[in-house]
Amino acid sequence: MLITDIKRIIDQVSRDKGIDSEILIQTLKEAIISAARKKYGQKADIEVHYDNKTGQVEVFHFKEVVESVENPETELPLEEGYKYDPECEIGDSLGIRIDAGEFGRIAAQSAKQVIIQKMREAEKNAVYENFIGKKGQIINGIVHRFDRGSIIVNLGQAEAVLRPREQMPREGYKRGDRIRAYVADVLEESKGAQIILSRTHPNFLMELFKTEVPEISEGIVSILTAARIPGVRAKIAVTTSDSDVDPVGACVGMKGNRVQSIVQELRGEKIDIVPWNPDIAKFVCNALAPAQINRVIIDEDNRSMEVIVPEEYLSIAIGKSGQNISLACDLTEWHLEVMSEEEYSRGVKEGYDDLMNLPGVNLTLAESLMSGGYNSVREIADAESEELASLTDLSAEDAAALMEQAEKVIVQREAKENETDEMQGDDDPEPPDEDQ
Repeated sequence: MLITDIKRIIDQVSRDKGIDSEILIQTLKEAIISAARKKYGQKADIEVHYDNKTGQVEVFHFKEVVESVENPETELPLEEGYKYDPECEIGDSLGIRIDAGEFGRIAAQSAKQVIIQKMREAEKNAVYENFIGKKGQIINGIVHRFDRGSIIVNLGQAEAVLRPREQMPREGYKRGDRIRAYVADVLEESKGAQIILSRTHPNFLMELFKTEVPEISEGIVSILTAARIPGVRAKIAVTTSDSDVDPVGACVGMKGNRVQSIVQELRGEKIDIVPWNPDIAKFVCNALAPAQINRVIIDEDNRSMEVIVPEEYLSIAIGKSGQNISLACDLTEWHLEVMSEEEYSRGVKEGYDDLMNLPGVNLTLAESLMSGGYNSVREIADAESEELASLTDLSAEDAAALMEQAEKVIVQREAKENETDEMQGDDDPEPPDEDQ
């Protein structure tokens, strides 16, 4: 059977849909076999040969030569076998060429449905295989339509979705607009691959810098982490493997041209480029710039840090609506608490005063306790005696005795507070008698 258009159709579909031509050829063979069995029986041994050069398709129905036929679908008598091969013998398998045109209209329709179904499946798989490799990259598309707040983007071979939460605030598009976005995920679903785009993901910012800064794409400069408040402000932490290269300067570019092109793409989102430092305290100070940092107090167990700044830098460190401190927390992955020098000094004094309420605690011991992280009577009461002893010059017995004293002070304070509450309750005027 010579189907003059079959090779052209396979080549065109393979090119337009991105489907491997071998998959289409196999689909064609399966469709012809399915159609042939509609006519010759489900047990019929059908083989299909396709010539890649000419597009010629040959269909053969194989039957075993037997003396007495029990199953016409798979067997034929010796006398009939001589028509196809005069030298055939009992037990031989003969391939009888058949014409696909004999399958009939119903069989042909079935073949068409199989081809369409297989092509759709192959197309879905091809789309998934093509785009799963683009996950984590920036892709360009055209706004195609809108669906309940989501933007459907035409990527050529497939469509992708930019959901409302992945869109930049105050950013508007209309049909036909070009759009750049980050491929956040590619999901393999029954209806086909679902491509999830994002313009708010921190990695979108990092990928934009890769496209704008050659030193990043060449591996000289690295972006280690990024944090964003989409459309408002962002921070990236950069470092370099070459001591002669300024990573911040490379990202900023001559007269700020590199970073400005990214700011324009992100609709005016301000970007702070922060030098990364292996010393977490120095890294935090860099992340909170331009605020001046006087000191930091690190709690490694809880990955938290108290950052002490001069009073005039407090608002700068925190930032408008807490943006600067929030982004610094996300960038460093530490919990940061910013306070002024005055506030810190007041807190230290209150801690000393509280600790020195304990019998036997003098200024030297109070300093030792404060240095160990015990800033109040409550914290002494909740401590472990061995840990308390290891952080001070106290013996285990003295540490346990100090904790016992702290417990007594807390009980006395609570009793006094309860007594005060009861006295205030007695002073409350009684409600008027409704009968009067």
